[in-house]
Amino acid sequence: MNFIKKNGAGFLLCFIIAVPSWLLGKQFPIVGGAVIAILAGMLVTLLIKDKTKLENGIQFTSKKILQWAVILLGFGMNLNVILETGRQSLPIIVCTILTSLVIAWILHKVMHIPSKTSTLIGVGSSICGGSAIAATAPVIDADDEEVAQAISVIFFFNVIAAVVFPIFGKMIGFDTASGEAFGIFAGTAVNDTSSVTAAASTWDGMWGLGTATLDKAVTVKLTRTLAIIPITLVLAFLRTKREKNSGGKKVSFSKIFPFFILYFALASVITTIAVNAGVSSDVFQPVKELSKFFIVLAMAAIGLNTNIVKLIKNGGKPIVMGACCWIGITAVSLLMQYLLQIW
Repeated sequence: MNFIKKNGAGFLLCFIIAVPSWLLGKQFPIVGGAVIAILAGMLVTLLIKDKTKLENGIQFTSKKILQWAVILLGFGMNLNVILETGRQSLPIIVCTILTSLVIAWILHKVMHIPSKTSTLIGVGSSICGGSAIAATAPVIDADDEEVAQAISVIFFFNVIAAVVFPIFGKMIGFDTASGEAFGIFAGTAVNDTSSVTAAASTWDGMWGLGTATLDKAVTVKLTRTLAIIPITLVLAFLRTKREKNSGGKKVSFSKIFPFFILYFALASVITTIAVNAGVSSDVFQPVKELSKFFIVLAMAAIGLNTNIVKLIKNGGKPIVMGACCWIGITAVSLLMQYLLQIW
């Protein structure tokens, strides 16, 4: 009862924002429920004069629910299928991830963009958009405005990619008889799952390929998602080391260790074992949907804790960083496909 009394009001407000945002996201997948929830939260918070009674529930939703969403995401992964596709796409995935992280680090130094925002944009661009940001934020102790900034940047380039990449793919001569080359390109060069799906489905529709491109792109995208595990562990280690060297407050690695990532990996293993034992992958579909809803729910909370005026005012440099990461990933993905003779 004490938990409900403490967190109930704030959680309920987040839930009220999340449900219509989630439904709208299904109608407009190129935008997605997460972005709609953040924007709605930003607008609603302008109407609230006193958030004292709501703060605990909003904080709980933006932190804990976000971690639960990442854990549930693991139930959408059959490791056998991912590893089979990964053998072909892994070199491209590794190179694009490194490219994005290096670009983000350089621009962080050159443009003096806050380190946490830079990390979130670099990781979000290179791995899997909102899911990677959700996993990384608690590890580096990013605040809600930093998360909102990163999500906004990722969303902007997601929309551009979903619309432009099918046209671009035709211009540069991707094979139109097979969805393999464009599927790998969409899976490695587009940030968020919703936009990967949109771009791949458009390519399938353009050339009558059924779901060949979509199946390839989503599997490559899920392979990228596994990079969440090493990235978060490395970031946790670096944060501990940095705090120790700076002489600031001591941060124990064991205390900030992202245990939810281990649960994410365990969920993936459970799914793989179950599917191999004959259980239909459709059984896990409701859990995957719940994961997506939890992300929307957490984004509503993050929107409620975000100053939209400050976000717009400080948005220029992060957008430049997002653009550079996006262009770098696109170029490296194409180069690697060419070198590996996929394209």
